[in-house]
Amino acid sequence: MTDENPPVPPPADVARRLEAILLIVEEPQSLVALATAVGAPVPAVRQAVEALVADYDGLAGGPRRGFELREVGGGWRLYVRAEHDELVSEFVNTQAPSRLSQAALETLAVIAYKQPVTRGQVASIRAVNVDSVVRTLLARGLIAEAFTDAETGAIHYATTDALLINLGINSLDELPHISPLLDGGADGFEDVLRA
Repeated sequence: MTDENPPVPPPADVARRLEAILLIVEEPQSLVALATAVGAPVPAVRQAVEALVADYDGLAGGPRRGFELREVGGGWRLYVRAEHDELVSEFVNTQAPSRLSQAALETLAVIAYKQPVTRGQVASIRAVNVDSVVRTLLARGLIAEAFTDAETGAIHYATTDALLINLGINSLDELPHISPLLDGGADGFEDVLRA
């Protein structure tokens, strides 16, 4: 005989499970959805939600938190308190990575297609000094020093996994062939990249 009503987790466990789920959801979740997620009956989840709301609002004896658990559109979700909106918005805007310049994109493309490659080789292909651009790409973690040539002391650069993640690909083999992307200048470019 199977137990049709599994034991209800203690209220503290239900609350901790709810917090874990609420930290990752992007859309408000109904009490039923939350109950299913944490494996507890709806009344226990309702009670835990009420306790969390009181806790976050400072009504349970603790400090008022910088976030709140709010019911919106028939579901529950964590939100930043209104008085912190400007602070959070400013923080998010300063954390957003700035876009790469055209020079950085071109240098990154040369390194991606020809790697491992030295700074001098990249400069000869692009016909410009690439020192500052290479420093920028290193700082962003898109390229790294692959090795240093024992004879010449030249540092060879290669792309990192961060580039693959940013491009949404699994390997450099998924990069498009370069020749069809170049207007009229394709002749010889593939040879330069293979050299």
